[in-house]
Amino acid sequence: MPSLGADMQFGTLVDWRVKPGDTVKRGDVVALVETEKGVIEVEIFDSGVIESLVVQPGQKVPVGATLAIVKSDGKGVDAQPAPAPIVEKPSAEEKPPAKVAATLPTTESPRLRISPLARKRAQELGIDVETVTGTGEGGLITAADVERTAATISAAPAIVQTAPPVAKGLDLTAMRRVIAAAMARSKREIPHYYLATTIDMGKSLDWLAAENAKRPVTKRLLYSALLIRAVALALRDTPELNGFWIDDGFKAAAGIHIGVAISLRQGGLINPALHDVDKKNLDELMESMLDLVNRARTGHLRSSELADGTITVTNLGEQGVESVFGVIYPPQVALVGFGKITERPVAANGMLGIRPIIDATLAADHRVSDGHRGGRFLIAIDRLLQEPEKLWEN
Repeated sequence: MPSLGADMQFGTLVDWRVKPGDTVKRGDVVALVETEKGVIEVEIFDSGVIESLVVQPGQKVPVGATLAIVKSDGKGVDAQPAPAPIVEKPSAEEKPPAKVAATLPTTESPRLRISPLARKRAQELGIDVETVTGTGEGGLITAADVERTAATISAAPAIVQTAPPVAKGLDLTAMRRVIAAAMARSKREIPHYYLATTIDMGKSLDWLAAENAKRPVTKRLLYSALLIRAVALALRDTPELNGFWIDDGFKAAAGIHIGVAISLRQGGLINPALHDVDKKNLDELMESMLDLVNRARTGHLRSSELADGTITVTNLGEQGVESVFGVIYPPQVALVGFGKITERPVAANGMLGIRPIIDATLAADHRVSDGHRGGRFLIAIDRLLQEPEKLWEN
């Protein structure tokens, strides 16, 4: 069971895409696993032949547990014993609402495909799963589908009776609890330092307008692609910002895989990675960005996209925010934030003018880098955005 997030401890196997005897190669999707952030496609990291499937659909197992045994070069891989399914028991304060249970169907369509977490969430919300439209692979109903359906239905009396009193605090969703745990861990364990600078985006925007004028609408570039590409190229000279703090030490990443913070339509946030950004030209980067956002919001992310991010970029400009001081996503050691582009008075060469300015911020782990190196990184981003034509170069 792969780790698909900083505080992921367990995952529930939803479905196998392979069977014993199948030949697989590195990167093939072999299973669907449900986490608190949705259903994820799990890729295999070793080529070979599937010898046996250790975990069955519906089982909840800890991170690191053996899911399957693969024969590689004619040799089987030793596995741990098949883990027993984890049964979640309600606490003494949690009493299953009888009225809600009565609203659930006693039978389900034989074609109904629903993940275990979604079934549990439907029971908690009193939602008839037959009325939920699945957006997962092959029509699979996910927990997000259940919560989206619940949001469109007026609360029934039974639901109102079982809702916790406001005095006890907000009833956070599972995803919000995972995010809260990761961010609390980050602020507790990582000694953050923050730097900020302003960048004149005039040259980048002028170049972008001229470039997009040559292109059809469907092939036009967004300025966010320039920002992400500039971050990737600047990391080449400051590798200590691109990697992980693991086992009380820094491990530099082999590639530059930039995690982009994506807000989901049903609420919550997810941080999948764009792979090898420094090796993509702007057209390839735009294609990858649009594909990643679409799959993140429809529940079709792959395990490597959630596990491989080496640094995070968050851009809240569309939300009207001018400056972003983020929280590092562990085990990463840095996060770059961009706000919206605003017109501001700027003095240059003794003259005052109005220029399009963006605030760029860096949150970094002081165990790995210091303000001097972080400052050089932000200066490098600025320099690259003053020569946007060079963002095509690898």
